[in-house]
Amino acid sequence: MKLTLVRKTRSYLRRYRQAQMVARAIKSRRHPILAHIIPMRRCNLSCTYCNEYDKVSDPVPITEMLHRVDLLAGLGTAIITISGGEPLLHPELDELIRGIRRRGAIATMITNGYLLTPERIQRLNRAGLEHLQISIDNVLPDEVSKKSLKVLDQKLKWLAEFAEFDININSVLGGGMQKPEDAAVITRRALELGFETTVGVIHDPGGQLQPLKDRERAVYDQILSERKPGFWAFAYDNLFHKNLVLGKPNDWQCRAGSRYLYVCEQGLVHYCSQQRGYPAIPLEKYTEVDLEREYSTKKPCAPFCTVSCVHRVAMIDLVREKPREALVRFFPPANPGAHSSLPLGVKILSSVFLPPANGRPQGVTRKLIAGGAMKLFGIK
Repeated sequence: MKLTLVRKTRSYLRRYRQAQMVARAIKSRRHPILAHIIPMRRCNLSCTYCNEYDKVSDPVPITEMLHRVDLLAGLGTAIITISGGEPLLHPELDELIRGIRRRGAIATMITNGYLLTPERIQRLNRAGLEHLQISIDNVLPDEVSKKSLKVLDQKLKWLAEFAEFDININSVLGGGMQKPEDAAVITRRALELGFETTVGVIHDPGGQLQPLKDRERAVYDQILSERKPGFWAFAYDNLFHKNLVLGKPNDWQCRAGSRYLYVCEQGLVHYCSQQRGYPAIPLEKYTEVDLEREYSTKKPCAPFCTVSCVHRVAMIDLVREKPREALVRFFPPANPGAHSSLPLGVKILSSVFLPPANGRPQGVTRKLIAGGAMKLFGIK
């Protein structure tokens, strides 16, 4: 009973903080929304499709990681995600999470889950972690990946029992996975345990699209029919994923290097994990001038990009710049030539927060959107 009350209280506070983040991001474009930081390049696994790890690196000293958090906070970063490698290998991970929270950012982490125990989960609770994601690649381990449901199911049970933070389980399709049907099994198990779920399309070493085959597309459609995504996840499926699974390019403006930053273990800012080397500027030297430049920089990799973190950040800027167009793209018509099929609740709220385009100045409209972000975008 006590744990349930704690979970509900923390969940409410998280939703409130998330709503504040969305409203602030819609109100102003002059700060990063999300940054990934890498305290540990080393990983305890060797998934054959992954290019984000090694077997030899030492952990980045905690003093340096906390300095990078301070620098990101100075730029106004709203969410800081700890990734790797495998971040749970870092001996002072909890202090890093506390440092992120002290600076007012939302603290999230991506892990393979292997090192989770009840005691470790409770330490993450005390440190203040707010969201955790695990990608599970198959039901049984194989030569491609050991991140299997068989190995991780007990870890998922412990998370369901002890975690006070939000949990997302990501299943994957493509990239040589031998049994695409496993993604549906993993999604069902995650839903059964009460977790959020996403499904990703595995990219090539440059972060580019590998189109799904017919069998994989059938599994993808099945997963979408069984899960009930929230507003943003549903909008993301319509805006990006439907083209990705068909192998089609997406028409969008990538904001990497501006609204999204990837800070490697050396402390350099890159576009993303798959485009390391650009612009490769030390975080200590990264300024508002760099943020402004990269906001509009055209990235040639964008049309076939599968990096969902960068996609989702761009969705917020589409809302802030072209709110009505965003809603139409988020909820496209079922048939060509028909009107956009906005849900009734979104129609009502958009009529309140999105007055006619010629009725108010753009700045006033943007403030109304930001003020109504909690309701308009389903953040309770």
